[in-house]
Amino acid sequence: MLDLRRLRLLRELHARGTVAAVAGALSYSPSTVSHQLAELQREAGVTLFERDGRRLRLTEAAHVLVRHAEVLLTRMERAEAEMAAAAGAVAGTVRVSAFQTAAISLVAPALARLTDRHPQLRLEVTEAEPDQAFDALLRRECDLAICDEYGGQRRPRPRGLTFEELYVERVRLVLPRGHPATRLRDLHEAAWAGGQPGTSHDRLLMLACTTAGGFVPDIRHRTTDLLVLLALVATGRAVTLLPDLSRPEREPSVTVRDTGISRRVLTVVRDDGLARPALTAVRTALSEVAFDLV
Repeated sequence: MLDLRRLRLLRELHARGTVAAVAGALSYSPSTVSHQLAELQREAGVTLFERDGRRLRLTEAAHVLVRHAEVLLTRMERAEAEMAAAAGAVAGTVRVSAFQTAAISLVAPALARLTDRHPQLRLEVTEAEPDQAFDALLRRECDLAICDEYGGQRRPRPRGLTFEELYVERVRLVLPRGHPATRLRDLHEAAWAGGQPGTSHDRLLMLACTTAGGFVPDIRHRTTDLLVLLALVATGRAVTLLPDLSRPEREPSVTVRDTGISRRVLTVVRDDGLARPALTAVRTALSEVAFDLV
């Protein structure tokens, strides 16, 4: 009998490439991961791994097993969701992965409501960039991801996932107080503060400046913390773009102007877990909080 927990380790090794990466992602020691993979190979009765220098390379038999592992893990999640639905209890653990402003303005208030309503529910929150949250959902490292979409750009919609619009907010141009600029095109020579390369904010900044402003921004400061971006602008040394959830207008040392760009905040869940009452309760609480913000 193959152990589902070990099958998950095999799938993670296939996705991440190294034992060390699997160990880091799942909070195990590398020796524990190696031992469990060796046990899986013993259970399977075939060779699953071959040494390639310091790495483990998956054999063809292992690739076959990875495909079956995906099916088995999916069916197990569906079975657990249907059992929970039959019992009707809002209990167990729901893991949420959300970007910073969503975690502060949406998830934290929802957590307070859920604690009062469902004391047997355990909510675990991890802050992550939208792309990282989405990937974590696909890898089954979380149960609900909060992601975003800017303007008319849509994320891919893989089969087996349910997307639900949670909140729509405006993106603001944030300037040092008293700055004369009124449009993006006025800032082609400005020093910009933005997200790290490849992040959602970095893509927003490049998209907005190149399409609405007609220039490539001079990004001199980079951070994943939107509050740091706001602080950089408040010193008078940079300009940036920030969504409404970050509440830039509360900083007295900045001027906030509209850009005409919007951001959609989405919840994403795997279809296999939709029947779970606990997941339904979390999605409901998030929707209530978002409604209150409108």
